[in-house]
Amino acid sequence: MAAVCQVTGAIPGFGHNISHSHRRTKRRFDPNVQKKTYFVPSLRRNITINVSAKGIKVIDARGIESVVKDMQARGVKL
Repeated sequence: MAAVCQVTGAIPGFGHNISHSHRRTKRRFDPNVQKKTYFVPSLRRNITINVSAKGIKVIDARGIESVVKDMQARGVKL
């Protein structure tokens, strides 16, 4: 599963692990992406989306209808 949020567009960040001796190795900071199922009344069906923890909070605040409308305007396939 790709570490990309379909609601907020959050993608992995990149940086370094720094050891005690200060050697640096590359690492990846993945967003907390979960697979969630929501019922959308306007579509009359369930949709399953990959959404980050922040995206879940956005859905709770704005509502699934508003979020789905914005996602369709961006061209995200549901």
